[in-house]
Amino acid sequence: MPVAVDTRDGIRLVFQVEPNQEFQGLVCEGANVLPSKFIEDAFRDGYGKVVNIRRLDDVINSINGWYMERGLFGMVSGIEILSGGIITLQVSEAEVNNMTIRFLDRTGEPTVGKTRPETILRQLTTKKGQVYSMLQGKRDVDTLLTMGIMEDVSIIPQPAGDSNKIDLTLNIVERKSGGGISAGGGISSGITSGPLAGLIGSCAIYHKNLFGKNQKLNVSLERGQIDSIFRINYTDPWIEGDDTRTSRSIMIQNSRTPGTLVHGNQPDSNSFTIGRVTAGIEYSRPFRPKWNGTLGLIFQRAGAHDDKGNPVIRDFYSSPLTASGNTLDDMLLAKLETVYTGSGDPGSSMFAFNMDQGIPVWPEWLVFNRLNARARKGLVLGPACLRLSLSGGHVVGNFPPHEAFAIGGTNSVRGYEEGAVGSGRSCAIGCGEVSFPLTGPVEGVIFADYGTDLGSGSTVPGDPAGARLKPGSGYGYGLGIRVDSPLGPLRLEYAFNDQRTGRFHFGVGLRN
Repeated sequence: MPVAVDTRDGIRLVFQVEPNQEFQGLVCEGANVLPSKFIEDAFRDGYGKVVNIRRLDDVINSINGWYMERGLFGMVSGIEILSGGIITLQVSEAEVNNMTIRFLDRTGEPTVGKTRPETILRQLTTKKGQVYSMLQGKRDVDTLLTMGIMEDVSIIPQPAGDSNKIDLTLNIVERKSGGGISAGGGISSGITSGPLAGLIGSCAIYHKNLFGKNQKLNVSLERGQIDSIFRINYTDPWIEGDDTRTSRSIMIQNSRTPGTLVHGNQPDSNSFTIGRVTAGIEYSRPFRPKWNGTLGLIFQRAGAHDDKGNPVIRDFYSSPLTASGNTLDDMLLAKLETVYTGSGDPGSSMFAFNMDQGIPVWPEWLVFNRLNARARKGLVLGPACLRLSLSGGHVVGNFPPHEAFAIGGTNSVRGYEEGAVGSGRSCAIGCGEVSFPLTGPVEGVIFADYGTDLGSGSTVPGDPAGARLKPGSGYGYGLGIRVDSPLGPLRLEYAFNDQRTGRFHFGVGLRN
């Protein structure tokens, strides 16, 4: 306070100025998520020096900026300089108090939801007692939308009774129906002859939210000129009571696929198909960021049938079509798979490893071990992108010929028909592609492929590749266009092989 002093010239105000104290210590209250090292570094240069108010403002702004950069509800709410040069810093962090779910219809009016609230809340990484983060909230919204049963999700924070806490309201608009019937058509690259070569039709009955627990049930049928698949699949994306996001999938399938991939077209114009009845259960879970692992147990009964549906055990060349010599092969497979998935950007990477081990529950059941791995790496080169991919596999033990690695085709060595390069106990396939933008969603691509059975074709039971004079190795090269679509890239390509013959290829998605 100024002091008034009477003088002959009037009243003089005398201001007594005292310097700020030297900074000797800091007490920070209420900062639960703010790292202590960040606070120490912010004040480090001021120790032993006179407290500078402008410098304090800079420190406060840097602390508030730390919260803003991370989307956290927090700020410096007060500061006081105590005797002895001690600074008291008060930080307010808004903790999550309660989380409630409000189901809305498309007009924004409250309605009754079909999904259980606990099924929604367990998906959230935001928990009660945490400092609320808008970035974390956005990730939670994205997670809920990927469940496939929500049309719109928003999180509304509101002050709670305590000024340091907030309540969160989740506004949920569910999709109109959790189940339904769908139908469609497509192309199968495994069919290369006939008046309706490759055309398939499909229909499915599905439910995406069984019991309000986000569980999926799908009953589907795909039918083509030769091949067909009937499948019943039940999936629980997150098993109740599990803390590691383990999913469970139960599958029953009856399929019929052409035998041409390994055994080629028969010289007598007769054809046969490979029929498989499969049932299994699989458990999957993420074990590291971008890494996912799967364990499963699968039973399969497989055999060959002619075009009249009669079982056959040998082809035109008297090569066996089963490993046991019976009309059907039975096998129980233990499955192990691990997959690394990158960001999905053009320069990202992908890696997958799969192992199937036959278990001899009964003496006549097949025992073999099959390993398979594939990797892909993208490199951005200005407007263009270089993609390199490599895949390979090996089988040890007694396995059916139709389980051999078929080399050649749309997702293997382009320029060849499906399986025309070779059919081996082992395989190695490499590919290089350069893609470049043309216009809008359309890209051009130049590619080269190479594949080999590593000299293992003759070790497949009956040597189906040798009987059909497959080369065992080959390469192809060509160009094509790709169109980005909701189903993935649509690929139309033309390739030449090392036999100087060319062919068109059509596919959906990136080459495996």
